[in-house]
Amino acid sequence: MQANLVLLKSDGSHKAFELPSTVTVVGRRHDCDLRIPLPMVSRRHFQLSQNGETLKIRDLESKTGTFVNDRRVNGDTAVKAGDYIRVGPVMFVCQIDGQPTEIKPPQKKAPPKPKAPPAQASKPADPLEDSFADLDASDSFIGLDEDDADLEDLKDL
Repeated sequence: MQANLVLLKSDGSHKAFELPSTVTVVGRRHDCDLRIPLPMVSRRHFQLSQNGETLKIRDLESKTGTFVNDRRVNGDTAVKAGDYIRVGPVMFVCQIDGQPTEIKPPQKKAPPKPKAPPAQASKPADPLEDSFADLDASDSFIGLDEDDADLEDLKDL
């Protein structure tokens, strides 16, 4: 099995990183197999393990979590070709044996239907919660800009 993490950039382009061994550690530290030098990425953020024809991901107790298709990873989780892996502001597509052949950002979810306002609010609105109400992780963070100096460090496999 040949597995790649394909970095999605905000300009729509992408860059593939081949997993260098059967166990690949991704994080901020210099000794990680794939380095993401951003403060919201933990020193050792997540691990990908290949076993025959299976690829599994495990969050390494990161502070901000690891997400596969917008679901937080808990324990060993199977990853399939075409799955989206998000860590901090960085989004990857998992490519296995050349699949998927077309790499594209995740589709945006349809906006939720508006709810009828409550007759009487039981507690005051939380302004911090309201400021994040319209954010959708899949459209907020697609990847690093190509001009971003931190992107250069991702090439150090």
